[in-house]
Amino acid sequence: MTRRTIFATSALALMLGAGAAAADTWRYAFEEAMEEVQGKFAQKFKEEVEANSDHEIQLFPFGTLGESADIMEQAQSGILQFVDQSPGFTGALIPEAQVFFVPYLLPSDEEQLVSFFRNSKAINELFPPLYAEQGLELLTMFPEGEVMMTTTEAVSGPADLDEVKFRVMTNPLLVESYKAFGATPTPLPWGEVYGALQTGIIQGQENPAFFIESTKMYEVTDHITRAGHNNFTTAVMANKEFFDGLSEEDQTVISNAIDAAFDYIIDYQDGLTEESLAKIQEAKPSMTITTLSEEERAPFKATADSVEQEFLEIGGEQAQAILDQMKADLEAAADG
Repeated sequence: MTRRTIFATSALALMLGAGAAAADTWRYAFEEAMEEVQGKFAQKFKEEVEANSDHEIQLFPFGTLGESADIMEQAQSGILQFVDQSPGFTGALIPEAQVFFVPYLLPSDEEQLVSFFRNSKAINELFPPLYAEQGLELLTMFPEGEVMMTTTEAVSGPADLDEVKFRVMTNPLLVESYKAFGATPTPLPWGEVYGALQTGIIQGQENPAFFIESTKMYEVTDHITRAGHNNFTTAVMANKEFFDGLSEEDQTVISNAIDAAFDYIIDYQDGLTEESLAKIQEAKPSMTITTLSEEERAPFKATADSVEQEFLEIGGEQAQAILDQMKADLEAAADG
């Protein structure tokens, strides 16, 4: 029996034990710990659903039911009703979702970023049919914070990433992005990253500051670099057969809970990045935290066009339409 089969079987046992007798018990898995951003979103969603219906939400944080690939399989098969997963891990299923890894596409301005995620036609109109083809109902996408590099050696430009084995999610476009940055991208499941950094198998990884702090990635790296190249995006989905089978009333409860959780998580993240960086600096005073200047960012930004072209080649049939609509949505967000 494979590890993945064991996880799926365990999850099925949970379903039969906790859910079969009570059809109103819904299971929701996510890729982070309970006190990290996805966990906070999930807890707010649970609170809203349970306050406005007779249903119960069971939450399964990272590791409870396996790695990212495991919980996606369980969501598609209906073992889970809800799943929160970054497009970084759904790139193989939905190639168009890799657009979120074109560097410097998303704005660094927080108001523009939130406006984009609230109002984007790409997210709200073009992506749902693509997720539906994979048996998933796309409920929302939301940002989790500026992505930062953590490395064992200082980084001030692409030359400093030469021959650096840099962990990336199992996403083809993210691999291409870090190749363009000059690194040697190394896809790894999240559960293996700390040990790989500790033993020198890899020398870098990227994540938002809160995640670097909570997972103690600073213990096995020495430098944080803010190149401003991206903001971590995640997506909340439901099993489509489950969702389509709900009453209109229950679908409205879910939709309202998603909206409330979205508003909550945006407010929750206000100041979180700087707070997390301060905690890292306190825990490890020798840690360097460097924000690259516009001049230093220029060589990284220069790679964006080539990565964008790669996206159009590998991003699926709707890649051009998705990219064009996202750019229009971003322009609208910038115009206020």
